[in-house]
Amino acid sequence: MLENGNEGIAGKSGANSVKKTFHVSGRTELAGNHTDHQKGRILASTIQMGLSARVEPGAGSLIRVKSQGFGPREVNLNQLSVRPREFGSPEALVRGVAASFKELGLKIGGFDAEIRSSLPVGAGLSSSAAFSVLIGRILSELYNDGKVDPLVIARAGQQAENRFFGKPCGLMSQLVCALEHTVYVDFKTMEIQRLDADFASMGLTLCLTETGGSHAGLDSSYARIPADMTYIANLFDKGVLGDVDPEAFRAKGWDPANRPVRRAMHFFDENERVPQMRDALKNRDGERYLRLMNESGRSSEKLLNNIVTSATGDTKLAQGLELSASLLEGRGAWRVHGGGFAGCVQALMPADFFETYKTEMEKSFGPGACREILLS
Repeated sequence: MLENGNEGIAGKSGANSVKKTFHVSGRTELAGNHTDHQKGRILASTIQMGLSARVEPGAGSLIRVKSQGFGPREVNLNQLSVRPREFGSPEALVRGVAASFKELGLKIGGFDAEIRSSLPVGAGLSSSAAFSVLIGRILSELYNDGKVDPLVIARAGQQAENRFFGKPCGLMSQLVCALEHTVYVDFKTMEIQRLDADFASMGLTLCLTETGGSHAGLDSSYARIPADMTYIANLFDKGVLGDVDPEAFRAKGWDPANRPVRRAMHFFDENERVPQMRDALKNRDGERYLRLMNESGRSSEKLLNNIVTSATGDTKLAQGLELSASLLEGRGAWRVHGGGFAGCVQALMPADFFETYKTEMEKSFGPGACREILLS
């Protein structure tokens, strides 16, 4: 296809010139900590906060993005190769999503976008995944009649993060943002179940507390987790732990002091726990869900070891978990949220205790650090 002299790039004639509005929600992980990149199972949901954009289609090959806190960013769609100097930047995500669309034979084209975010920075609510899905959704709507499947948009976002952004993530965040719902996903079979997650009907409140730790300098710590898990999978001639028989793994005489072994133990335990948490959610069994959520949190702390890293020595997340334990022991649940090493504590508790919890957490982490999370 040739349009405007640029292969695979649609001109203004292929799009409505009237400004359009788009919204993509952020996501919160409920269960399945670091399982998606190993073909594991996850339970996650979009939330009430996210990214909104006003978009005007443009003629030619430029995508221009303006967003709060950042200067104007521009990507030329005639230049879609990986640029290492762009790692970690919005341009990398735009370029990566566009490159994926083009490789799939989908149309791409220029546009101007003004983006606003209600996602707190560094809270682990997948702002980068939401951004990449937003770019994919814009390209789908403007140049592909809105017919690009959400899974295709999610995979384009993952490829953008892996190859162009420099983040070795799985598909969970992009897929949940693209589906805009609470979902259970088995990445080995690609079974996807939409769920009605209503904690309020169980008399519970879900919240996140930003502990203030920085994600800077943590790329190697994050990358080491899938690398350790893959190392164990390779011992069974498999590429990921999701393809390893759990009983075959457990039959080995492993040394639990070995970090890759502990992380593999976490994967298999967490992978079995996720469908149990899904069922507790479906059955409105708050007591069982709280128990399983605490098991998940302890597994991340003790086996996955994604709370404190020697890379930064930051202990704010550990402090948040310890304080949550002292406040919620016997009445609620708490766990690390997302990738770990910095960021948020996720907690679930009786609704009438939330204000007490919020007050105590904000004494340590500052006003506004703790907020209720509503699932969408």
